[in-house]
Amino acid sequence: MNFPIVTCLVFFLLTNTPATESFGVDINGGIGIGVTIGGGGGGGGASVWIGGNNGPQTPRLNRAYTALQAWKSAITSDPLGILRSWVGPNVCSYKGVFCAQVEDESTSSLVDIIAGIDLNHANLAGTLVTELSFLTEITLFHLNSNRFSGTVPESFKEMSSLQELDLSNNMFSGPFPIATLYIPNLVYLDLRFNDFHGPIPEDLFNKKLDAIFLNNNHFEGELPQNLGNSPASVINLANNKLSGNLPTGFSLLGSTLREILLLNNQLTGCIPEGFGLFSEMQVLDVSFNSLMGHLPDTLSCLNEIQIMNLGHNRLSGVLPDLICSLKNLVNLTVSFNFFSGLSQECSRQSLENLGFDFSGNCIPGRDMQRPRPECSVLPASGSLNCLRIPLVCGTLADSPDTDPSSSSP
Repeated sequence: MNFPIVTCLVFFLLTNTPATESFGVDINGGIGIGVTIGGGGGGGGASVWIGGNNGPQTPRLNRAYTALQAWKSAITSDPLGILRSWVGPNVCSYKGVFCAQVEDESTSSLVDIIAGIDLNHANLAGTLVTELSFLTEITLFHLNSNRFSGTVPESFKEMSSLQELDLSNNMFSGPFPIATLYIPNLVYLDLRFNDFHGPIPEDLFNKKLDAIFLNNNHFEGELPQNLGNSPASVINLANNKLSGNLPTGFSLLGSTLREILLLNNQLTGCIPEGFGLFSEMQVLDVSFNSLMGHLPDTLSCLNEIQIMNLGHNRLSGVLPDLICSLKNLVNLTVSFNFFSGLSQECSRQSLENLGFDFSGNCIPGRDMQRPRPECSVLPASGSLNCLRIPLVCGTLADSPDTDPSSSSP
């Protein structure tokens, strides 16, 4: 994922340090830094805290002091004693808070600002407060792996500099936090492992986000049809209660999507041909749904695909050579579907490549298949129609004879 480079040296160092490392530096004689850098949803990371200088207070830091003290009063549990340092107006000395220096436009002198808050793995309990919106200059706000509950305040839309928002692995609830859609510079949104529910708003996939993590919540309803319009490189919607068909329309402008995870939902219908337009796709996982029909030939356009998991659905037909021949594919799982045959290349791969799993299907002469009675009747497709439009890999074919209403199972 390619997040924008922040000009502040402190922020650059923080966001480009591996999760397993920690460090300390001295910049301009006063800012000691170190944060928990780790993956969302309970990821690991070493914890070091940020100190600060003892420079003069400014209106900006006074406003930040008001915000942090209001938030401190809403935190009900602090078993690690992190907030014991949150005393007095020198907010740059608070644990979990780091500052940077910027040029004041009116005086042309350097002044301190709060550049970010990182309280990952702090085990804090409490709620977020409206006053946090006073922190208009922070670029990251990380609360991964705490016990925060409640909702995201509407005032968060005023955090105009915020680029990374990580609220993963907490106990937040309520509908999708709409305020996050109005944070103008946000590029990384991580809400996974919470108790959010309700539909996913369509506008989410029109934002210029590079990473969208909504997995392991209780989101429900149909997937927005503009899912493919997102410029994100990774979209994770796994382990929710999403239903309906996969969107058939995808952006034709060239997608940068590299990972999409939709596993363990309640999705139905076909795998659309439009999936072949994701030319940079490396991971595709739609397992543990109720998808049906034959695989579209356009999956053979996924030349960068490394992992494709279609297991535990109701797919049928013969697995084609075009898919099993993908040059970068190292893991193909189609187990527990109703495939009735393997092409020559798929047969060879099943013997030579341990990363190819064809078990639990209806393939004659192969071990570990479904009992014959289960294979005697294919899953009823009802009125299932799979739109099939001629495609050249990466674009729609220019065919005046194409009938968009034509379909095949």
